[in-house]
Amino acid sequence: MAETAATPVPDTNADGAPKTMDAGKWANRRVYHRLVIYTAGIHAFAGFIILLFELGSRNK
Repeated sequence: MAETAATPVPDTNADGAPKTMDAGKWANRRVYHRLVIYTAGIHAFAGFIILLFELGSRNK
């Protein structure tokens, strides 16, 4: 019975670029930071829109 040798997989992506540090905990941390920033930005924008409606309703 012939033994099959495992062929090593190169550390590159499909396009030939080397792997980055995006795998694992660092990527998760960046996603969470982005989520917090986007959430805060959306709330700030919504607050600004509500402020515009409040100021607009005072002029009636």
